[in-house]
Amino acid sequence: MPLRLKQLLLFLAFLFGTVSSFFSQSFSENSADANHIRTIQLYGDSEFAGIPIIKLGTPFKITFDDINGDEADYYYRITHHNFDWTPSVLYKNEFLDGFDEIRIVNYENSFNTLQLYSHYTLNIPNEDTRRLKVSGNYKIEIYDDDDEVVFSRKFIVYENRSTVKVYIKRSRDFNFINTKQSVQFEIDSPNEILRNPNRTVKTLVMQNNDIKNSITNLTPQFTIANKLVYKYDQESAFWGGNEFLFFDSKDIRASNAGIGRIELQDIYHNYLHRNVVRANRKYTYNPDINGNFVVRNIDADNSDVESDYSWVHFALECYEPLEGGEIHLYGNFNNYALDESTKLDYDEESGLFYTKKLFKQGFYNYKYVLLRPDGTIDPGFISGNFDETENEYTVIPYYRAPTERYDRAIGKGIGNSTNITN
Repeated sequence: MPLRLKQLLLFLAFLFGTVSSFFSQSFSENSADANHIRTIQLYGDSEFAGIPIIKLGTPFKITFDDINGDEADYYYRITHHNFDWTPSVLYKNEFLDGFDEIRIVNYENSFNTLQLYSHYTLNIPNEDTRRLKVSGNYKIEIYDDDDEVVFSRKFIVYENRSTVKVYIKRSRDFNFINTKQSVQFEIDSPNEILRNPNRTVKTLVMQNNDIKNSITNLTPQFTIANKLVYKYDQESAFWGGNEFLFFDSKDIRASNAGIGRIELQDIYHNYLHRNVVRANRKYTYNPDINGNFVVRNIDADNSDVESDYSWVHFALECYEPLEGGEIHLYGNFNNYALDESTKLDYDEESGLFYTKKLFKQGFYNYKYVLLRPDGTIDPGFISGNFDETENEYTVIPYYRAPTERYDRAIGKGIGNSTNITN
C-alpha cells in the first residue's frame, strides 16, 4: 500500500473514531462520579444548589478533590445540548470561544489534614477557554490521562431576553391542598415575538434546582400580546416535602449541630443524632439551605485545602413497611445521585437503618428518601409532605425560532413558597 494512502486511511480512522467517541459520550447521562473524586462544587456569583444556572457572560469555576492525593492530571471537555439534553448540532466554535480538552493546571495539596487530597480549581473564562458564546444547556466532563470521565456536571446558561414571573399556589385539589405546591408563571418577551409558542417555547420548572425532580411538558394555556401565561394546577404541582436535615462539622474535633459524638480512628468519625420518621408528625419550621452544602473549617485560613475529611455516620429509626424499596440519603452533596454509598442498611439488633459516608468539613443539608422497586423516588415517605415547607422554584424558558438550530435559554424566574397563596 502506498505510504500516502496508508497515512490517509489512518487519519480517517482516527477522525471517525474521535467523532464516534464524542457523540457516544454526549448522548450519555451524567457519568457516576469516580470514588476518589469528592466535594464537587460549581460557583458563579454564589454557590449553586443542584444544577447551576449561570447568566451568559458570567465567570464561573468548578472545584473538586482527589482523595488519592497523587497530583493526577485532569482535563475538561465542554459540550452544548438541546432542551432534552441530546447533543445540539452546533459546532464547537459556534458555542465556544477558544479551546477545551485542556489540562487543569490550578491545584494544590491538602495541608495539616489526616486525609490526604489534591484540590483542583477550574476557572472559566481562562486563557484557553475565553467564553461561552450562546445560551442553552451545557455539560462539562472532567477526564483523566486514560480519557476516562471521572465526573460530569450539567449546567444551564441563560440570556436576559424575557421576564419570568413565578407564583406559588396551594393545590386546588382538596386531596393535596396540605401536601403539594403548584407553580404558576408568566413569560413576557417585550423585545422578541415568540412565534408559534406551543411548538417553539419549552419550559423547565424545578424545585430547589433539582433537575431530576423537574417538570418539562408544559405549554402556554393562553397568550396576552407577547406574554405567555401558565396557570396549571396538578400539571405543575410538586410535593411540598419537608425542610432538609443538617449537620455541621466545621470543628471536626467537637460536637456541633446534629453531631452526637466523635471518634478518632484512622481519620475522624462523626456520629449524628438518630433521626426519626417525620411523615406522621406536624410540620416544624427548621431553616435550611435547600439541599446545598458549604465547605468550612473554623480553624483554617483556607478551607479549600485545610478542611479535613471525616466519616459521617447516619442512623434512622423507621418502622414503616418498605415494600421492597430502599432508603437513601439525598442532597446536593453528591448531585442528588442515589447509589450504594447513599443506601441505608437495616441492623436487626438495634432496629435502626445505618450508613456512613465520607464528607469534607462543612455544613451539609440532607434528607432521607425511599427508592421504590420501579425506580421512582418517594421524597415524602420519611420526611412527609407539607404545603408550609420553604422551597425555591426556578423556571427557565427555552425558545427555538423557526430559523435557529439550537434551543436558547431566554430567561430565568424564581419564586419561593414562603409567599404561597390560595
